[in-house]
Amino acid sequence: MAQDGSQRVHGHRRRRLLAALAGAPALAVPALRRATAQGAPLRIGVLTDMSTWGKDNGGPGAVWAVKEAVKAFDGTVAGRPVEVRVGDHQMSPDLGMTIARRWLDEGVDAITDLENSAVALGVSNLCHQKDRIALVSGAGSSELTNGRCNSRTVCFTYDTYSIAKVTADALARQGAKTWFFISADYAFGKQLQADATGFIEQAGGKVAGAALHPSGTADFSSFLLQARASKADVVALANTGADCTNALKQAAEFGLARRGQKIAALSMFDTDIMAAGLETSQDTLMATSAWADMNDETRAWAAGYRAAVGLVPTMLQIGDYGVTLHYLKAVRAAGTAEPERVMAKMRELPIEDAFVKGATLRADGRVMRDMHLMRVRKPAEAKPPFGYMELVSTVRAEDAFRPASASACPLLRRI
Repeated sequence: MAQDGSQRVHGHRRRRLLAALAGAPALAVPALRRATAQGAPLRIGVLTDMSTWGKDNGGPGAVWAVKEAVKAFDGTVAGRPVEVRVGDHQMSPDLGMTIARRWLDEGVDAITDLENSAVALGVSNLCHQKDRIALVSGAGSSELTNGRCNSRTVCFTYDTYSIAKVTADALARQGAKTWFFISADYAFGKQLQADATGFIEQAGGKVAGAALHPSGTADFSSFLLQARASKADVVALANTGADCTNALKQAAEFGLARRGQKIAALSMFDTDIMAAGLETSQDTLMATSAWADMNDETRAWAAGYRAAVGLVPTMLQIGDYGVTLHYLKAVRAAGTAEPERVMAKMRELPIEDAFVKGATLRADGRVMRDMHLMRVRKPAEAKPPFGYMELVSTVRAEDAFRPASASACPLLRRI
């Protein structure tokens, strides 16, 4: 195992090539250098949370998903063996940036997952500076493709704009007028609340109050008491992972639903449903770009994931697989890992895998794909091992994501 948990693929090929270079005649060195560049490993770094509160939504599952995409190419693309490195940022932007800088200095070609929006925003900018590619699945800040967009970042899975819009619009149609937010006190939570607030106000509603909590909070009682006192129609959880699970469980204990307040978990994932339990999370609406129980092909993929990881995959890990697969297809089509040419191919090629069909990559880095509104099933309705949600509606990509006309990204400006 290499540094940062890296796993080297076909390392013997590299050793043979270096040995040949060492013993070659001087006149052959230029040709062998070209061969070394062509045959050097294509390095993909999975920068995720392997050990703290976000590990179930990224973590080992993200690593497995990326390796599954590499396996689809038999570990080699464009004549180069593929090396997967693993880094644990522990939800720390400083640690994440330290790992990313070292990786890029060591020749890593692309960094993926990037769970945690603060980490993703920093690494996205760093990849742009260093002319490498950021393949974002885990982070959701809509600023990645808005005011802080760049030409070396792909946002594959979702963003705060889309999940806020899909969920807020659905609750507005159900008559919800007032909202109280319990939001994670970092980039993702704040952006999710801001995006949702815009849609609430567009629908004629208002935000009655809000409370910020630090990540990794175990006791939500003070925030839930504020929410209950507000008498808002909806108590919105703008958090994820263990924070979402703990807030859901304690909201049930405080009886908010029994008092007529709806709980909207704006960024709830499949793992959160399982952790909170169907009794607690039943009937909750949530937005997703993909889920395990879509069709026979996705169930087969999810079965392999579950056997290896022990959990149901979330859209984030499904996205890790999809974005890595699309990146490798682009490298193969371009015949090189040169970032400008690879990004051009990623925009040119249709995005197709078991979970997404006919999606496209927009100039701002936003993958345009349909989003889906789901309802968590009641315990009696569940269909294990993957049938814990049912589809309520599908929202087309152009209706789910920020339109180009409303974007601050200069890459979308018309000349």
